[in-house]
Amino acid sequence: MAFFKETTTGTRDTPPAPIDAPRQPVVREAPEPVRKPPERVETHAEPRTVVRPEPKESVIAAELTLEGKIEGVGHVRIAGRFKGDIHVQGNVTIEHGAHVAGQVRARQVIIAGELQGNIDGAERVELQQTGVMTGDLKSGSLIVAAGSRMRGQVEFGWETAPNGKLGNSQGHGPGG
Repeated sequence: MAFFKETTTGTRDTPPAPIDAPRQPVVREAPEPVRKPPERVETHAEPRTVVRPEPKESVIAAELTLEGKIEGVGHVRIAGRFKGDIHVQGNVTIEHGAHVAGQVRARQVIIAGELQGNIDGAERVELQQTGVMTGDLKSGSLIVAAGSRMRGQVEFGWETAPNGKLGNSQGHGPGG
């Protein structure tokens, strides 16, 4: 008695295979692997220019008061109140009516509100008409609008030379 049904591919005139006969294994050919075309190697390729996306701007709204530290890449616009240091590889804008208490290190700093703290290493600082700064400032360039106020020491137009001595943007410095 058989528990399975054998299928035959023969015609009706062909007698079925005996049940006790050894079964032939089914051999299937493996499919051929998909062949990819050979990759092209260009020997005269032009150098690629890396396109960096424009940094995003983070905003502290006028109704917010925050305390902490801001670090990273990107621009920061403060319209509210912030207490802490700001070190970014980007621009910092302190809006009219905003108040910042802390050290600022950024590529460009625009002050239309109030800053109580030092600015160090900025390429450019702009003190707008409504801007108030209390602290020391070291910058590559400084723009001061009529009506703005500042209390502190200012150094601008000087760059640090590779030998560690101060020099101006024309390559001449004190004593040299």
